Amino acid sequence: MLKRNSSRRESLRGKLEKANLVRAKVLDEVKFIRSWAQNPLRTGAVTPSGPDLAAKMASFLTPRPHARVVELGPGTGVVTKAILDRGFAHPQLSLIEYCPEFCALLASRFPGLTVMQGDAYALRETLGPASGLVEAGPEEPDALDGIVSSLPLLTRPEPVRRALLAEALELLKPGAPFIQFSYGLVAPVRPDSRAVSVHGSEWVWKNLPPARVWVYRKGH
Repeated sequence: MLKRNSSRRESLRGKLEKANLVRAKVLDEVKFIRSWAQNPLRTGAVTPSGPDLAAKMASFLTPRPHARVVELGPGTGVVTKAILDRGFAHPQLSLIEYCPEFCALLASRFPGLTVMQGDAYALRETLGPASGLVEAGPEEPDALDGIVSSLPLLTRPEPVRRALLAEALELLKPGAPFIQFSYGLVAPVRPDSRAVSVHGSEWVWKNLPPARVWVYRKGH
């Protein structure tokens, strides 16, 4: 009898946990749709990135001691979670999010993580010298080991996209990745220098809509 009651409790607990996960996902999508309706050019996607796309983006990062990564446009934190699951500690990751509502959500969802409210298209200005991430010395002690972007680049003019990529690469160590997903068939930014390489992943078909991950690197 006790064993049967215990089994029922476990089953009920599992159902409640599943229901809470579904509820959280629905609430995230509602927040995303509301943000998109208020400013489609800022939000870009109608729903958050799926876990498979997030894991693919994080897979191009290499966890190392003292590595530092910046995420642009984290939204509800799907990619953020994938980066942390990849093996990065909270002090190694900083987030830049434009929407104040998402900033508050991220701060509550990932306590202790650095969340900066600001414009990722003005990357150096938003990070600011106080962050310790933009003032690289002769041996680049402050350079970044990766930038992960979920910004809706294709909603912006090409010169704006090029400027963002150029600024991001300036803040990255040579060979460190600038990671961007896109629903388009071609890279969202065409490198204007042979010193910059771009690699596209296979399609992530489980994401809605299907997407690819594009990885940019500057040469050594």
